[in-house]
Amino acid sequence: MLSLVLILLASIYFPGVIVKVKAIFSGRKGPSILQPWYDIFRLLKKGSVYSTSSSFIFQIGGPIYFSTVLLAALFVPFEEATAVFSFTGDFVLFAYLLGLGRFLLIISALDVSSGFEGMGANREAFYSMLIEPAFFLLLGALAMFTGYNSFHEIFANLHYDSYFSAIIAIIAGYVLANITLVETSRLPVDDPLTHLELTMVHEVMVLDHSGFDLGIIKIANNIKFVLFSTLSANCFIPQSLDLSVRIGIFLLMQAFFAGGIGWLESFRSRNKMAMNAQYILSVSAIAMILIFVVIIIKNRI
Repeated sequence: MLSLVLILLASIYFPGVIVKVKAIFSGRKGPSILQPWYDIFRLLKKGSVYSTSSSFIFQIGGPIYFSTVLLAALFVPFEEATAVFSFTGDFVLFAYLLGLGRFLLIISALDVSSGFEGMGANREAFYSMLIEPAFFLLLGALAMFTGYNSFHEIFANLHYDSYFSAIIAIIAGYVLANITLVETSRLPVDDPLTHLELTMVHEVMVLDHSGFDLGIIKIANNIKFVLFSTLSANCFIPQSLDLSVRIGIFLLMQAFFAGGIGWLESFRSRNKMAMNAQYILSVSAIAMILIFVVIIIKNRI
């Protein structure tokens, strides 16, 4: 339960940190850190408008997407603190819960008969197909290294008592950070602030969503970001410290990660569309190298 509370707490301030950092680097004061949530609450108070060309699929897409992301949050631990649900191979269900939500969002975009949303849905499906091997290769490497195969046991036994374990943790954190950028459609894969439909990915998929539906989709995106950044943070926080200190480090790391995203989005340009596949496959390649390194360390060959 502690992990769920921390995830929800971090999801409250991280989008505001990104906006604030980007405003500072552009020479502006910027809005309050809570401004993104003020916007979400305003959306939640409004009704949703549905196209006459859409069906019930469009109406259930947003709520199911939100539900799957929230359910996936119940599987993410905070180091040795057990998640709400924990069992052998739970990371497989975690991945496919997110995949189910993504699938509903994709077919919702297709359901409105919009060519622009169809392009976004195509890109979302393509990029998720490319990044999925990186996640499973990474978790497979960590499972082989620790000898356990659930989120809780993997991170509870990822000790830093040797150079090998420290290097593996650093590489795992790096891969998870890049998976976060792809899964949440941030730079360099996508620019969430762009309004040019020809180059958008996630944002163009939700152009027809409005009011309450758009509000819960934005909440789900915030939680999804923190899910992966929490997995990345679990690779770095030492377990020898007191719980209160580790919680403080976790919240600071989330703020630092969000600030880093804001800094990168202030100075970094988005990849050319043709380069995105190469970038995503490079992340999978690093995860594959990691699993070979673990195989050698464990003398499995």
